[in-house]
Amino acid sequence: MIEVKIEIFSDVGCPWCFIGKRRFERALESFEHRDRVEVEWKSFQLDPTLPEHDHRQEIDYLSEAKGMPREQVTAMLAHVTEQAAAEGLDYDFDRLVVANSWKAHRVIQRAKAVSLQTAEHLEEQLFRAHFEGGRNIGDEEVLVELGTAAGLTAEQVHEALSEDRWETAVKQDLATAQALGVTGVPFFVLGRKYGISGAQPTEVFTQALEQSWTEFQPLQMVHPADGSPEGAGGSDGLHGQACGPQGCD
Repeated sequence: MIEVKIEIFSDVGCPWCFIGKRRFERALESFEHRDRVEVEWKSFQLDPTLPEHDHRQEIDYLSEAKGMPREQVTAMLAHVTEQAAAEGLDYDFDRLVVANSWKAHRVIQRAKAVSLQTAEHLEEQLFRAHFEGGRNIGDEEVLVELGTAAGLTAEQVHEALSEDRWETAVKQDLATAQALGVTGVPFFVLGRKYGISGAQPTEVFTQALEQSWTEFQPLQMVHPADGSPEGAGGSDGLHGQACGPQGCD
């Protein structure tokens, strides 16, 4: 039985999303009730205007697209690389292929139709390929390779890239993000009640999981103080009468 639903809005072109994934996974792994937590990855796009393959290097793309000085971008990428390394990730921004993530999101939606676990496996494959492997995640052949490694068939990947319903599914996630006020990723939504913005430390995710688990549990019934069975009446003479679908006591 699933008790807590967690939705993770993410873009596979976002370096902090992969780092956030690792930190969240560590918190979930140590969570006592992890088997009763359901995780769903949701699509988000940081830059829909990118071509399928941009020939610029990451530092050039960021400095030109974001209007940031190259020195600032260099320092930022060095910081992200250091943070990734602390999570066991080997980022290589020199080899990174700047690419539009839209096709990848379509394949993620197809993977979700198989299972949430398949979608999670695909997220992992895409992150690794993009940030560590220097692969072009906008290329159809690469997506077939990564999709099959995650558990899809080649036919399912081609279907994801050709049938309109998977594009519609991506747009639905984007609309959900907008409705929830998500403007950056990673963004974690717990039970549609709590939101966590960014790749927070593992301790933050642990605390959120514990709090969500406590609040989303069924009500605990209060029994009479004298120990008599619920509804049998206690020393105060109360019988706990109530009305239900079949009538009243």
